Formats: sequence, structure tokens, C-alpha cells
Amino acid sequence: MNSLIAAIEAPFLKTNLPDFRVGDSVKVFVKIREGGKERTQGYEGVIIKIRGSSIGKTITVRRVFQGVGIERVFLVHSPRVEKITIQRRGDVSRSKLYYLRARTGKATRIKEKVTGKTKANVESQKPQTPVTVS
Repeated sequence: MNSLIAAIEAPFLKTNLPDFRVGDSVKVFVKIREGGKERTQGYEGVIIKIRGSSIGKTITVRRVFQGVGIERVFLVHSPRVEKITIQRRGDVSRSKLYYLRARTGKATRIKEKVTGKTKANVESQKPQTPVTVS
């Protein structure tokens, strides 16, 4: 039965999604309908929760606008979600960041995950030129 459900859901799953995690700062582009027109609006914030799997996977994105915290839940595979881009990788130790709700200002900052080569690693890997003393 499970394979039957997976076969039905397969055409609706998006394949071009980035590998996002809790703590990442993302920008979600959502299609908005106003009257007879449709436009795309970006919503930028931090992922505080990822829930579900397959077609029912959702992310909760939190941002602070004019001093008020706003959280929005997005169905990842919804046709209304145009694309998701990662702005910054966050380095967190928890799967749910509900503690950010009680914090304001600088206390809401999340450490950035160091990826790739850092300056210290690059300098230590440089070949050392031998010094000759005559």
C-alpha cells in the first residue's frame, strides 16, 4: 500500500529544492493572487521547524518585521511555492528553534556554519618556501 501512495505522489514532488535545514536563513518565493493578477513575493527568514515528509513536508519560517515576530508555514512541494533559496547556513544543535520566540534583537542571531575552506586552512596548506641562509 505504501508503494502505491508513493507512486501517486511522485509526479507532484519537486526535484529542484536545495538541501535546507533548521537554522538556515532562506528566502521563499510565493505566488500571490490579487484580484485577477498573480505575482511572486519573497518571504525571508530563519527556518525554525521542519515537519513531515514527502508531499506533506512543511517548513516554518520566522522573521521579525517592525518589532513583531511573524511565522509562516509553507508546504514545500506546493505549487504556490515557486522556489526556495538559501541565504545563510545556520549552525544549531536543535531540531526546533522555538526558543527564538522569546528573544529579541542581537540575542536572535544564529552562528553561521563554516563551509569549505577557511582562511586559516588555506594559509596552512600553502607550500612553504625554504629559507636559505648563506
